[in-house]
Amino acid sequence: MLDWNDREAIKEFIKQNNIKDIIQLNDFIKKMMGAIIEEMLEVERDEYLGYQKYQRSETTNSRNGYSSKNVRSTQGDIKLDIPRDRDGQFKPEFIKKHQNDISQIEDKIISMYAKGMTVRDIQSHLEDIYGAEISTQTISNMTDRILPKVEEWRNRPLKEIYSILYIDGQRFKVRSDGQVKEKTVYTVLGINIEGNKDILGLWIAETESAKYWLSVLTDIKNRGVKDILIITSDDLPGIQDAIKAVYPESVYQGCVVHLIRNTFRYVSHKDMKAFSNDMKFIYKAPTEESALKAFDELKSKWGKEYPLAIGIWDKNWNRISSMYRFTEEIRKLIYTTNAIESIHSQFRKVSSPKSHFPDDISVLKMLYLCSIEITKRWTKRIPNWNKILAQLSIHFGERVSKYL
Repeated sequence: MLDWNDREAIKEFIKQNNIKDIIQLNDFIKKMMGAIIEEMLEVERDEYLGYQKYQRSETTNSRNGYSSKNVRSTQGDIKLDIPRDRDGQFKPEFIKKHQNDISQIEDKIISMYAKGMTVRDIQSHLEDIYGAEISTQTISNMTDRILPKVEEWRNRPLKEIYSILYIDGQRFKVRSDGQVKEKTVYTVLGINIEGNKDILGLWIAETESAKYWLSVLTDIKNRGVKDILIITSDDLPGIQDAIKAVYPESVYQGCVVHLIRNTFRYVSHKDMKAFSNDMKFIYKAPTEESALKAFDELKSKWGKEYPLAIGIWDKNWNRISSMYRFTEEIRKLIYTTNAIESIHSQFRKVSSPKSHFPDDISVLKMLYLCSIEITKRWTKRIPNWNKILAQLSIHFGERVSKYL
């Protein structure tokens, strides 16, 4: 899939399609638009006949080629091949029989799937455009046409090195084996050596174990990622073992924000503010030595009253203490997975109208479309990146310099 923020990729795209001027660009857009519309008309005919091309059918009606039609668009006239049936009864709703102007619906056609709407929302959207109802099954078939693009995106080549990788999950209700179950979809977000963010992929967790995370990280490695400087996540079962197996030189940093949230589960509301203020001296300490001193003071003051809260920090210290090796600028980037949580808030917006998804594929379709829209807005580098990159170069040496 073309990355519109990658100038070299755009140059290659222009070269491959022999686009030399604005006229040729306009012609290309018209051809692309025509192909999209014809594909959707094919889906409508499949739905009308009740079977797809090359499938056997017991019905007497069948496909009967195409008729040509010119329609007006914002890019000029587009020649379309309109599907026909042998009985002459098929009347497409997408482009009606006497409809010759599609200029008002082009933008809606292109953006329809990227809005993360439910099938019924899309049905209502199309009804608003055409003044006629299109079945939910037709719409579902239409959205299935993007599945090759989903797979292409999930298997696309990645950068050779990422400065930071964030891993975090979000739960969705999905119908599986006749029951609605909660499944976790894990988002992997990377910051590359140029300081740009990208969503590397989405993985649905069947189980959470070292074996599962080994498969995810191996997938990332097979897509071209040779090195990851720092990986940050919540306390996911088996992830540290998997990191050691696939990227043994990577620094692992547990998410401190998740740790803080878990701590508060065991602190009374009346003491929350005071406990929180004392806890800040731990994760905001400039060195691990001063952080341990602050932790000892927290333990002395609150240990008897809240042993479970203190125990969480005791248990997870080795998992979160890597951040003290780094400067304040780097530490701010790695001690939390907030970068992914902002993505997940967008996922929640597009998925909230749905009580549950019919299957795993439906989840991936919607989150893929949302991911594409999110990454389109990432046009700037991480703030203060030059300074951060210099600090990473000093800390990691040749692992960084050989990619600059």
